[in-house]
Amino acid sequence: MKEWIAKLNTKIESLINLKWMRVLRITGGVIWNLALLFIILLTTFTVFIGAIGAGYFASLVKDEPLRSKEEMREQILNYEETSELFFANDIYIGKLRTDLDRRETSLSAVSPLVVNAVLSTEDEYFREHAGIVPKAVLRGLLQDVTNSATQTGGSTLTQQLIKNQILTNEVSYERKAKEILLALRIEKFMTKQEILEAYLNIIPYGRNASGRNIAGIETAANGIFGVKASELTLPQAAFIAGIPQAPYAYTPFTQRGKIKEEKALKPGIDRMKTVLYRMKEAGYISETDYNEAIAYDITQDFRKPETRAEDKYPWLTYELENRAKKIIAEQLAEKDGIDPARLQEETNLSDKYMILADRAVRSNGYRIYSTIDKEMYDAMQETAKNFKYYGHTYTATEIDSETGEEINVEMPVQVGSIMIDNKTGRILSFIGGRDFEVEETNHATRAYRSNGSTMKPLLAYGPAIEYGEIGAGSPVVDVKFTRTYDDYSPKNYIENEERGIMPAREALAHSQNLTALRLYDSILNRRPATFLEKMGFSRLIEVDYTNLATSIGGLTNGTTVEENTNAYATFANGGKFIDAYMIEKIEDLDGNIIYQHEVEPVDVFTPETSYIVTDMLRDVLDYGTGARAKSTLKFSSDFAAKTGTTQDYKDVWLVGYNPNISLGVWMGYDQPRSLSTFNNTYYQPSTRVNLLWGTLMNSMYDANPELVGTKETFKKPANVVSESFCGISGLAPSEACSSAGLVRSDLFNRNVFLPTAPDDSLVSATSVIIEGKSYSALPSTPEEFVSNGGVGLSEAFVNRMLGSLGGDPTKLLPNNSSLSTSTVSGATFQADEAPPEAVIASIEGKTLTWAKSASNDVVGYRVFSADGSLVTSVKNEDGRRIPITNGMNYYVVAVDITGKQSAHSNIAETVVVPPPEEIADEEEIDDEDDNIVEPDDSMDEE
Repeated sequence: MKEWIAKLNTKIESLINLKWMRVLRITGGVIWNLALLFIILLTTFTVFIGAIGAGYFASLVKDEPLRSKEEMREQILNYEETSELFFANDIYIGKLRTDLDRRETSLSAVSPLVVNAVLSTEDEYFREHAGIVPKAVLRGLLQDVTNSATQTGGSTLTQQLIKNQILTNEVSYERKAKEILLALRIEKFMTKQEILEAYLNIIPYGRNASGRNIAGIETAANGIFGVKASELTLPQAAFIAGIPQAPYAYTPFTQRGKIKEEKALKPGIDRMKTVLYRMKEAGYISETDYNEAIAYDITQDFRKPETRAEDKYPWLTYELENRAKKIIAEQLAEKDGIDPARLQEETNLSDKYMILADRAVRSNGYRIYSTIDKEMYDAMQETAKNFKYYGHTYTATEIDSETGEEINVEMPVQVGSIMIDNKTGRILSFIGGRDFEVEETNHATRAYRSNGSTMKPLLAYGPAIEYGEIGAGSPVVDVKFTRTYDDYSPKNYIENEERGIMPAREALAHSQNLTALRLYDSILNRRPATFLEKMGFSRLIEVDYTNLATSIGGLTNGTTVEENTNAYATFANGGKFIDAYMIEKIEDLDGNIIYQHEVEPVDVFTPETSYIVTDMLRDVLDYGTGARAKSTLKFSSDFAAKTGTTQDYKDVWLVGYNPNISLGVWMGYDQPRSLSTFNNTYYQPSTRVNLLWGTLMNSMYDANPELVGTKETFKKPANVVSESFCGISGLAPSEACSSAGLVRSDLFNRNVFLPTAPDDSLVSATSVIIEGKSYSALPSTPEEFVSNGGVGLSEAFVNRMLGSLGGDPTKLLPNNSSLSTSTVSGATFQADEAPPEAVIASIEGKTLTWAKSASNDVVGYRVFSADGSLVTSVKNEDGRRIPITNGMNYYVVAVDITGKQSAHSNIAETVVVPPPEEIADEEEIDDEDDNIVEPDDSMDEE
């Protein structure tokens, strides 16, 4: 071995000493040194560029806070989900209005086909990478730097999740750097399964069959194909998986929810085929599966266009949205330690929490369960749509705010109606208006109008009975008055009508204004408007507590159909007010009940008052202003109701109830104007609202006959008793009242008022009639014109009945009263000193007539024969004509209350016709004088 090594060394030495080897050795050394230098320079440059890149990357993410695991997980898993609305009995209405529909699901509820399609298309290395794929990032950076026409993208599912949930869609290196950093970080905090599930819940998928923007695999499956995510077929899964690359290009639906034309569908279908190819290449599907899916006509699976909830049920969805926001706003305020009542008083505070509530309601995926009965609601809308007698639709010209062009705008008669379950306060159904496209205001819940005469039971009759001022039939006064300090001179619907003393139930049935105003005036010092407070009237101001006209609907800010109807339900509930509500409960995403309505009854009237008012309101339908409504009903139930109109028929109302339900109806123009036009076509306004109320009630009966057509009746409380009383005083009957036939009986609440005080209204009296009114006779009044032996009203009683408002005492007993021949004691006519004006007499056949004297104090007339003999005396109330005998001449004088006579009238002469024999004798004499011989038959001819 030593020898061999020695020989080898010798050989090497000899080679080294060769000339060409020396050259090669020198050249190799140079090359080696250059190579080393190049490697050193390349390494230095790489380190330099890397340092610059790292420094730049650090500068891009320097403002990104260090997020904790809990914070990042919360942001990633915080999905904005669309809230959903339901009818009563959990019947689905639709989704709440929002910019994006989303419904969360779990990965276990998603078809594996979808998962495979997504991974093969969006992130083939998802299960291997740590949040990013470096070569994809570098490729994307290089394409961006070189401004390459081909942009392959380099975002993993993790990066897309970060971009959508934590960052924004901003296109910048800063956002991309933060995305990479956070993607690497989130992979340490979440499992691959959690990341994949989150991705499938947040990624946008274009539009659904309603035209809404959608996100999340469950929403996409249902919105595009009408199936659950777990039920998607291979072609469907591939189609959906391909959409996120260009959501609005690949979605099959337009903004209006219509399926696109064939040409516009092609990009989405081509994208589906690309996804299927990648699934095959990745080994997720076989060649056979691929070929079958490619050949499948995916368009046949697209969901048919459907109407959005806000399009099909616009007033309902908007109303539920608003009420839900109010509920959530109060909860948020309370969570912050703020009394929810402050939201009603402080506008800025209310605005703040309503904004927060709006975000929560739209994005927290609540399930909002309403009280609205779908069948009743649909029936009510159809009935309102088909009603033909609303009134005339006007048009006006306006300038379009967008185009600046003139457009014609319709101004139809609007309608608002609501039905409430009395016992619970549940709003069962309502009508928001005629056409949402014309006017969006919900006229049932948000339009504030004067409630006219429907206020009378709530503010005048109800409180008066509660205070013990009257019973059901107690006398009230229907006589005009003028307030001296402001010249307020109200009138009845029939302007010249004054019915005098009349029963309260009759006055209410016929909706007399003057009786309600006088009754309200007698209790005004007790502030009865506090009853309205308790019944939920929300816009009362101080003047409403003192204004006399409030009792006939003159509220400063008006009320809504909901408030007005809700108040009437108080009578149906035995005097307990149960606030009407439309939202039964609200659940969060996990099914937890975050709000449940609770009924909180408020005592307003006693059961006795409620029953008496109800009994009075039965008469409105029996013979009063609501009789047409009752005749329209096709079923019978124990109904009570009240109509209402406002000045010039700008509003018409009818609110009625039975033991189960209350239905209120209002009609009017949005810009108040008279409804009383085209009455020959549409009927009188009051008739229209009667017909609509009855028609709506019939449709509600068809939808739920057991509830609406209940046979239950209102039960009379033990303390409501029927008592006799004097009809004109309301007190215990006196002998004089009994003799006059004025004793009545009606309902009283014996706890607060029974007619026990003796009647003091009637006194003996003599009277005369002047201009149709009864006055006390004067000592000088001729007896033939005086009515003797009658009864009249005592002065104290007259003053008590007219009260502080005063009025004409002679109108207390109109001509149709049984006391029409009596007088009002103390009502003395102020006569002048002059004798009455003369009259003109004439004879028509066998009747003598004469004109009315121009004087205003005449009590009657005397008729004389031409020789001055008195023929007869005639009272004012007996007319101005008498039968006469031919052959006499007459004249007439007027007599005033003081006994003075007028000058004689003209002589009215009668024409005397001689008998036929006398006529013949006279003619014979004439013939002899003229020597004319007449034929024998001359008398026959005569």
